[in-house]
Amino acid sequence: MSQIIEIIVSPQGQTTVQTKGFSGSSCRQASKFLEQALGQRTDEKLTSEFYACEDVAQQTQLRQ
Repeated sequence: MSQIIEIIVSPQGQTTVQTKGFSGSSCRQASKFLEQALGQRTDEKLTSEFYACEDVAQQTQLRQ
Protein backbone atom coordinates (compact mmCIF):
# COMPACT_ATOMS: atom_id res chain seq x y z
CA MET A 1 0.00 0.00 0.00
CA SER A 2 1.28 3.47 -0.78
CA GLN A 3 1.77 6.05 1.94
CA ILE A 4 -0.62 8.99 1.81
CA ILE A 5 -0.98 12.13 3.92
CA GLU A 6 -4.43 13.62 3.46
CA ILE A 7 -5.34 17.14 4.58
CA ILE A 8 -9.01 17.96 4.96
CA VAL A 9 -10.13 21.58 5.41
CA SER A 10 -13.69 22.17 6.63
CA PRO A 11 -15.76 25.16 5.46
CA GLN A 12 -15.06 26.71 8.89
CA GLY A 13 -11.29 26.44 8.31
CA GLN A 14 -10.64 23.52 10.67
CA THR A 15 -7.98 21.18 9.30
CA THR A 16 -7.61 17.44 9.74
CA VAL A 17 -4.46 15.52 8.86
CA GLN A 18 -4.92 11.81 8.12
CA THR A 19 -2.14 9.38 7.29
CA LYS A 20 -2.67 6.12 5.44
CA GLY A 21 -0.29 3.28 4.68
CA PHE A 22 2.10 3.98 7.57
CA SER A 23 2.76 1.50 10.35
CA GLY A 24 3.64 2.32 13.90
CA SER A 25 4.69 5.82 14.83
CA SER A 26 6.20 6.55 11.38
CA CYS A 27 2.97 8.41 10.59
CA ARG A 28 3.80 10.99 13.24
CA GLN A 29 7.23 11.63 11.75
CA ALA A 30 5.79 11.90 8.24
CA SER A 31 3.10 14.42 9.18
CA LYS A 32 5.07 16.39 11.78
CA PHE A 33 5.93 19.23 9.39
CA LEU A 34 2.24 19.68 8.51
CA GLU A 35 1.15 19.75 12.13
CA GLN A 36 3.78 22.38 12.90
CA ALA A 37 2.68 24.49 9.94
CA LEU A 38 -1.02 24.23 10.76
CA GLY A 39 -0.73 25.08 14.46
CA GLN A 40 -1.69 23.47 17.73
CA ARG A 41 -3.17 19.96 17.69
CA THR A 42 -6.57 19.78 19.37
CA ASP A 43 -7.30 16.07 18.97
CA GLU A 44 -5.63 12.84 17.94
CA LYS A 45 -7.26 9.59 16.86
CA LEU A 46 -4.93 6.66 16.31
CA THR A 47 -5.86 3.97 13.79
CA SER A 48 -5.16 0.25 13.86
CA GLU A 49 -2.21 0.89 11.52
CA PHE A 50 -0.51 2.80 14.34
CA TYR A 51 -0.60 -0.28 16.56
CA ALA A 52 0.17 -2.84 13.82
CA CYS A 53 3.95 -2.61 14.11
CA GLU A 54 3.84 -2.66 17.92
CA ASP A 55 1.63 -5.78 17.94
CA VAL A 56 4.15 -7.69 15.83
CA ALA A 57 7.02 -6.64 18.11
CA GLN A 58 5.10 -7.74 21.22
CA GLN A 59 4.25 -11.12 19.66
CA THR A 60 7.92 -11.64 18.77
CA GLN A 61 8.98 -10.89 22.35
CA LEU A 62 6.40 -13.29 23.76
CA ARG A 63 7.65 -16.12 21.54
CA GLN A 64 11.25 -15.74 22.69
